[in-house]
Amino acid sequence: MNAMTKTELRELSYAEAIREAMDIALASDERVVLMGEDIGVYGGAFQVTGDLVEKYGTDRVMDTPISELGGAGVAVGAALTGLKPIFEFQFSDFAALAMEQIVNQAAKVRYMLGGSVSVPLVMRFPAGSGTGAAAQHSQSIEAWLGHVPGLKVLQPSTPEDAKGMLLAALEDPDPVMIFEHKILYKMKGHVPEGYYTTPIGKAAIRRPGKDLTIVATSMMVHKAMAAAETLAAEGIDAEVIDLRTVRPMDRETVLASVRKTGRLVCVYEGVKTLGVGAEVSAMVAESDAFDFLDAPIVRLGGAECPIPYNPELEKAVVPQVPDILDAARNLAKGRI
Repeated sequence: MNAMTKTELRELSYAEAIREAMDIALASDERVVLMGEDIGVYGGAFQVTGDLVEKYGTDRVMDTPISELGGAGVAVGAALTGLKPIFEFQFSDFAALAMEQIVNQAAKVRYMLGGSVSVPLVMRFPAGSGTGAAAQHSQSIEAWLGHVPGLKVLQPSTPEDAKGMLLAALEDPDPVMIFEHKILYKMKGHVPEGYYTTPIGKAAIRRPGKDLTIVATSMMVHKAMAAAETLAAEGIDAEVIDLRTVRPMDRETVLASVRKTGRLVCVYEGVKTLGVGAEVSAMVAESDAFDFLDAPIVRLGGAECPIPYNPELEKAVVPQVPDILDAARNLAKGRI
């Protein structure tokens, strides 16, 4: 009989898990503050912050002006003075307005001052397509920030990891960027109670397999898992790796899987060119795992266009389960 308790088996939504992590952090460390547009009484653009302002007050849960550059700058400054800010963007796309503070300040201050200061800052980015929010509110820009030394970039795909990775981010002395797929906010899963952390820089093997490796991120992990179940019924045993951290990337887990299976599919929602899958592919190509490949690496990424508003076109420009199935079948059967 399984020894897990009823408490350990409780379910929370992805959004509830994030809120619980912030609640725990606010209660246990007076240096933690929340900042962002409409996160107070309104509860956040996606209602993730909820009623935390009522519990902790406006000195700890602060609405910032409608200025991403200004708000991000205040968050960076607060981190430099000893606070631990969690700054929420309404949409990840709006990070473009704050890139000066993220890329030129938060990521570089520790280096430029010889390690004498740190920037213990967490930024949360609701990301991804699937909500009909069109081109300026649906992008997946994790590769932008993953390109910047000094930043850590996370993409939790489950409620358990959403909570554990946020708490781990708050323990980190460097700025941590967390991309939360908007479609996942309502998804439910098992979440342990109390305080725990999910390691930064460690991928998760969501499904072991021997015939091919699928490395996926964020929402694509769930599509890869659905595809893997169909493939299993066809006699193709796919291993699904949830990358979880874009920077630093878990080299060891990915390479070990490729050495075992000899085939690799990278699935990510960001634009295919120069995306996360390109880095995974290069990492494999530059390692001894390349010698174990029995077929070319396949990348499934977003199309070379902005995200459309039309729901059918929106689905068409990012990888879907049938796309993963086609790629996996062709790889496994030697058609690539």
